Amino acid sequence: MLTSLALIFLCGMLLGGIFKKIGLPSLLGMLITGIILGPNMLNLLDTNILLVSADLRQLALIIILTRAGLSLDVNDLKKVGRPAILMCFIPACFEIAGMVLLAPKLLNISIVEAMVMGAVVAAVSPAVIVPKMLYLMENGYGKNKAIPQMIMAGASVDDVFVIVIFTAAVGLTQGENVLALRILQIPASIIIGIMAGIIIGGALHILFKKVRMRDSSKVIILLSISFLLVAIEKISPAPFSGLLAVMSTGLAIQKKNTVVAARLSQKYSKLWIAAEVILFVLVGATVDLKYALASGVSAVIVILGALVFRMFGVFVCMIKTNISMKERMFCMIAYMPKATVQAAIGSLPLSMGLSCGHIVLTVAVLAILITAPLGAVGIDLTYKRLLHHQNANT
Repeated sequence: MLTSLALIFLCGMLLGGIFKKIGLPSLLGMLITGIILGPNMLNLLDTNILLVSADLRQLALIIILTRAGLSLDVNDLKKVGRPAILMCFIPACFEIAGMVLLAPKLLNISIVEAMVMGAVVAAVSPAVIVPKMLYLMENGYGKNKAIPQMIMAGASVDDVFVIVIFTAAVGLTQGENVLALRILQIPASIIIGIMAGIIIGGALHILFKKVRMRDSSKVIILLSISFLLVAIEKISPAPFSGLLAVMSTGLAIQKKNTVVAARLSQKYSKLWIAAEVILFVLVGATVDLKYALASGVSAVIVILGALVFRMFGVFVCMIKTNISMKERMFCMIAYMPKATVQAAIGSLPLSMGLSCGHIVLTVAVLAILITAPLGAVGIDLTYKRLLHHQNANT
């Protein structure tokens, strides 16, 4: 396992650095590293590290979502208002609808199977988006209308919404009539997750205020509690979003004490350097190019077509707002990348024995390969032209 970790870090950082040097996002180099090292090509990664791959990817996601919470200002989200709420579910609904319209004709699957596929593909990737939005916030881009904050918060809730829809759609393919019940769980999952995070964040604020300790110790405590929140989600009888609770914990700390939150955010940004490499290399290791190559042009057309629906959904969220056309265009581009959720649940329909399992996995793989670099490059190339810039400290 130690050899595998060495290969992940050294090769991932090397290829990531090369891609960054030539003007492409470093995550693309890390994804390609995972594909090359993974079981479907050179097979150089230890089986044990692949067995815990999902947990390691979740660890990386916890780190970046906590950092997002520590950096988010509730007042900025209030300033955005309605679009911030709509971005949590409208774009995903549009993309799933696009998949339901396109996939049955082009991929020869049923409407319910297309809904399963749409739910897998529709989740946007916080792991791609959040670091980008944090950079824009730190450098004063889009600050006047809190554009990065809106995108970052929406991306985090979007995943909760889509995963619940996925569970409901899989139930329908297995003959369970549970769609209405599953949909009712979405607001409960979001509200309970946010409330749990706010309570825990408030308690941690009191602890950090009463007990003198180093920031490194605070990070260890916060990380440990985050792990427990994600673990509780799996055993909780009530609908509960662990990742949303993690983000809300950081947000509550930021609301109570901005100075402590800023210091902890700096610590988490250093952790992210290692976590980012692990996340995207292991996401790449899940990619089987055989499925991607065998799918043909039809799967690519379906992904791009559904992506157009998603971008239109983002546009709809901003109707009758003061967000300019340029800023709307940026939001549409920034809301494209997919990676983590597709890697996490893309293979589940196949493991469940669903007839659409192979094609769902293929489309999930292609969605990562197409949208992660497309969205990341799109953000990097357009933010200076499309967003208003002001000094980050003003």
